[in-house]
Amino acid sequence: MATIPALDLLDPAAFDGGPPHEAFAWLRDNDPVHWHDEPGGPGFWAVTRYEDVKRVGRDPATFSSADGIMIPSATGAPSMLITMDPPGHTGFRKLAVPDFLPKAVRAMAPRVGALAAQIIDGVIERGECDLVTDVAGLMPSYVIAEMLGIPLADGVALYDLTERIHTTPDPDSPGAGMVAVIEMLQYAHGVWEDRRAHPCDDLATKLAHATVDGEPLSELDFGMWFLLLVDAGGDTTRNLVATGMLALLEHPDQLDHVRADLDARLNSTVEELLRWVTPVVYMRRTALRSTRLGEQDIAEGDKVVMYYGSANRDPRAFTDPDGLDVDRRPNEHVAFGGGGPHFCLGAHLGRAEIQALLRQVLTRLDGLRLSAEPEWLSSSFISGVKHLPVEFSPGTRSPS
Repeated sequence: MATIPALDLLDPAAFDGGPPHEAFAWLRDNDPVHWHDEPGGPGFWAVTRYEDVKRVGRDPATFSSADGIMIPSATGAPSMLITMDPPGHTGFRKLAVPDFLPKAVRAMAPRVGALAAQIIDGVIERGECDLVTDVAGLMPSYVIAEMLGIPLADGVALYDLTERIHTTPDPDSPGAGMVAVIEMLQYAHGVWEDRRAHPCDDLATKLAHATVDGEPLSELDFGMWFLLLVDAGGDTTRNLVATGMLALLEHPDQLDHVRADLDARLNSTVEELLRWVTPVVYMRRTALRSTRLGEQDIAEGDKVVMYYGSANRDPRAFTDPDGLDVDRRPNEHVAFGGGGPHFCLGAHLGRAEIQALLRQVLTRLDGLRLSAEPEWLSSSFISGVKHLPVEFSPGTRSPS
């Protein structure tokens, strides 16, 4: 076997500018289930081929989420939906499923479209903005705030907390991520108490008064749900819209092609940008029993990590995977997971948000161009730009 290129998948620097595609290509061809050392931990298997990633995600009886979905073990951490296995996971997931089904998302579409227009109205007269903080980050913040029945401004503040949670710890403030989690749970506590006393027609009320197997949802369970909805609800949309627009600006032929027939090409463009960007870098599982994956023997208790960005560039699954093709069909990417019980609950809503916001950006921000180099989020878990300064021709707000 050829010598593996220098690669540290725990180092955020490896993901500065996007996933390390050259290294992932080498792993897929030479060592697709690769043992990776973990300072302070036992190590993990890095799974990089498309079919292997799908197999791990679809087999919770062998590959469990209960010990955590991030590489470092979180001993004693409270359980939440994303760290549950069936059958317990099934009952908890059902609590929110109705609010994220296609029918519910279609009913929300007019409001999502209005929010997208409102967001662009906020920047269009200036002729410049940060496409992350001023545009892409606002949409999921606003939508989840409305679903939970909290002020839009609070949704934006909570979005800032999620960014602190995912950013690699600053040596000067190593506990900032945990402080952000505590702040969010404290906010959730206030929502819990209010909805228990004053029920409203919103998702927060449904969860505050929910039961699972006849048992009321605890305040801690509510807090974990709240954290997950705010956190996961923002990652895909904000990183996809901003980083996807960066990809289109870097491929002007594709950008012109999309704009030439937006109605016909927007859906396939969103799917291709999801494949290209892959906002969630990985999810971890833990082997519940000894098994074999590819040519490797996996021992009970081993950590197994699915690298979605690598799977989405696997030539075994995609023709010309390193080319951006907004007309790509079929496009069975794994940006929302490869199926199984943990397939992204908010996939339909995320697509609706992305489409609404991209439509506004592509039709109203004329002459859109970079005004400075993008700054990437310092994270080995979430891939995307943290700041994307752009300029455009000043325009007019939507008619009231």
